[in-house]
Parts: sequence; structure tokens; C-alpha cells
Amino acid sequence: MLDQGQAPPLASESPRPLNPLLRRKPVEQLVSEGGQGEGGALKRSLTMWQLTMISIGATLGTGIFVVLGEATPIAGPAVWIAFIVAGLTALFSALSYAELAGSIPVSGSSYSYAYATMGELIAWVCGWCLVLEYGVSVAAVAVGWGQYLNELLDGTLGITIPQGFSAPLGEGGYINMPALVVVLLCMVFLLRGTKESARINSIMVGIKIVTLVIFIVIGFMGIKAGNYTPLAPLGVTAIGTAASMLFFSYIGFDAASTAGEEAKNPKRDLPRAIMLSLLIVTALYCLVAVVAVGAMPWQDFEGSEAALAQIMENVTGNAFWSVVLAAGAVVAIASVVFAVLYGQTRILFAMARDGLMPKAFAKVDEKTGTPKANTIIVCLFCGLLAAFIPLGELANATSIGTLFAFGLVNVAVVILRYTRPDMNRTFKVALFPATPIVGFILCAYLMLTLPGITWLVFGGWMAVGLVIYFFYGMRRSSLATVAAVTALVAEAAEQK
Repeated sequence: MLDQGQAPPLASESPRPLNPLLRRKPVEQLVSEGGQGEGGALKRSLTMWQLTMISIGATLGTGIFVVLGEATPIAGPAVWIAFIVAGLTALFSALSYAELAGSIPVSGSSYSYAYATMGELIAWVCGWCLVLEYGVSVAAVAVGWGQYLNELLDGTLGITIPQGFSAPLGEGGYINMPALVVVLLCMVFLLRGTKESARINSIMVGIKIVTLVIFIVIGFMGIKAGNYTPLAPLGVTAIGTAASMLFFSYIGFDAASTAGEEAKNPKRDLPRAIMLSLLIVTALYCLVAVVAVGAMPWQDFEGSEAALAQIMENVTGNAFWSVVLAAGAVVAIASVVFAVLYGQTRILFAMARDGLMPKAFAKVDEKTGTPKANTIIVCLFCGLLAAFIPLGELANATSIGTLFAFGLVNVAVVILRYTRPDMNRTFKVALFPATPIVGFILCAYLMLTLPGITWLVFGGWMAVGLVIYFFYGMRRSSLATVAAVTALVAEAAEQK
């Protein structure tokens, strides 16, 4: 038996092969491998503010510029309350992320947390969910970028990109060129190095925050008190429905946890970055929502794809400000693509290092300290997906994949608290175990509110993932390899 708080043995200390469905990677091994890849190591260069900007960059964008216009007709003037409800749901999971990020500061995010607590199979399922969340959401967001780019071009130059080159096959076009271009531009910046990428991301995040602040100031001048009454014309249930939709707006706050091996002081800075980014994003969302429904009757949001730009033009009587907002939206959505691509590459880096993905994803370029081949492969795949494939319900499945991963993180906190009570934790979830349990329940509830077709797509995605694991990852897992070698050595020793 282990003494309380004693580290469990590493895989190399195991006397026989571990059950492939139950084998776990000890926390100490995860941390000791941090930063190490094939042929090089990731560089620790990110500060707390840069980590915060990565999370804000991955979160603040499409949700407030697009989803607000879809949720307001459902919740009415109470849409800002729906943002708070969605934010509280995210908060419970954010607290769990903060504790685990401070305890296990590695690149794999919830994938690595699951590996340390629930075993390799659950870790694979979690990582596969993250591939869906990050990879498909990049493509979906890139498509939205092209729409705002057309609005900006129309407002400034009076031209738009022809339908044939701004929509994929099946949606009236041949290729969505803007979506491909924004992904390739982000790839170029990501290949420059982590420190340079973080600077570019911080600039883009600053621009979109300033854009939303400008909207709040101008929109405030157009507020009419009568637009707030009645507060919930469609009932309290409608607020909950809108909150489920608006949860999409919070996807990405966990992006900082994917940078655990490139942070200067991960144990201290990761929890702070996660919580601070969620606080800033929630505050901006609520302020924008309050101003928006005050400046324009909630009924007028129906069918409005660019509600914020319309409000700016209505309040000022000048199309210039709507152009400013469109420009801000172009930068905002580009920064989401940039930050989410970064997170995707780091998750695949961790999975490849563990042998569950091809080693090419874990190869680090000596000059830039980044996973170069990984970045190119991911960006080309996401770019082509956005350019040629109508995403449809696959894009909606990003929410269910995210909620599933968030739920597992809440479970991981509980398991690690009981199995490793004496572990050094720089941040602890308050009101344990109630907080992670509530976080898990909220994630499960929001998953159940999603339509049946989304569950079918999710089930299909999971089936493909399990086939890949059982025919590739399970046999090539680094834990399986080490355990098998250990067993052979032990067997040879017994024969002697």
C-alpha cells in the first residue's frame, strides 16, 4: 500500500503490462515530460497576461457578434441574464480547470487531467472531444470571418467577394476563399514562435476589446428605458433556453490550460489567467447585451445578422461606425481562429507524445521552439474543411464535445482530491466537493438540452475515435510500450 500522499509508481516501475483500458499516467510523469517533444523542447516564454489574452482571444468573438442576435428574440430584454446563467455554468468548470491547471501544468488540458485520474481510454475520449471542439470550431469561425469581411469591403469599397468564392460547395459556391485565407495567415504567425504569436494575439485581443467598448459607449447614448420592459416577455424558461445557446460564447476560456508547458510560471499564472479571462469576457458580454437591448427593441433582433452594427448606425445616423464595428469583428474573429488553432496544436502535441497520435505531431522545431509539422497539418486540415465542406450540424457538435470535456474535468478534480490529497495545489476549488459536482450536473443538463441530431453527430464522431484508438493508439501508447518491455525484463529475470 502507498503512504498517504506518496506518488504512485511510474509506468516503468510496473511489474506487468497495465490493462489498456485502465492504465494511468502519474502526475509526476506528466509534469516531468512537460515541454519535451520529438527532437526539441517547447520554450517557456508566456506571462500571465499573455496567457489571459490567449483565453480571451479564443473566447471573445463570434459569440457576441453573432449569437447575441440569435438569442435576444428568445430571451427578450433578459438576454443579459441568460449571459450570466451561461457564464455561471462556465464558472463552475473554470474553477475545476484552474485547480488542475495549477496542479498539472502541461499542454494537454483536460486530456492530460483525464489521463492522470481516469485512465487512458477516458483520456483518449476527452482528447477526441477536444479535437472536435477546437478543429471544427476553427472552421466554423473562419466561415463567419468571411461574412464580416464582406460587410467591411462593402462598407468601405462598395465591393464584395463573389458568392462562388465566399461559400463552399453545397451552399451556392465553389470555395470559401476568405475562410481558407484567415486560417493560412494564422498558420504563418503561429510558425514564427510562441512569444511572437502571443504578441500578435494580444494586439488583436486589444483591438476587439476596444471595439466593444466603443459600442458600449455609443450604444449607451441610444438607450430607451421602455425597451427593458417587460424584462422576460417569453417567460423564465426562455431565459434558460437562451443560456444553453449562449454557452457557445464561452467556449475557449480553457485555452490557457493548453499552454501549460510554455508558461514561465504555470502553477501560479494558469489559474489566474483562466479566472481573469472568464471575468473579463462575462463583464463585456453582459454590458454589450444590456446596451444592445436598451438601444434597440428586442423584437427587431429577429433575422438581424449584424445587430451591433445596425445599432451603431441607428444611434449615430452615420454608417461610419457600423464600418468600424465590422472592422473590429474581422479582427475579433481572426483572433479566435488564431488562439483556437494554437490550442488544437498543443493538445495534439500532448497526445502524440503519449503515443496515441503519430509522432509527427510532437516534433519540435529547434529554431522556433514550436511543433512546426503539427501546426502545418492542423492549419491545412482546418483551412480545407472551412473552404470546401458545409459544416451544418457538425459545427453544433462543438458544444456537446466541449460540455463533455468540461464534465470530465469536474470529475477529475474530485478523483485527484481523494487519491492525492497532499499534492501541492496553487489553487483550490471552494466548497469542495459541491462545486465540481454542480459543475458536472450543469454540463450534463446543457448536453441534454441539445437536439437529437447533434447527439447523432457526436455519437458518430466518438465511434470513429474509438476505432482509431483500438486499432492505433492502444497498441502504440508509450505506457503500453514501457509496460510491455518491463514485463519482458521481469520474465527474463524470473527464468534466470
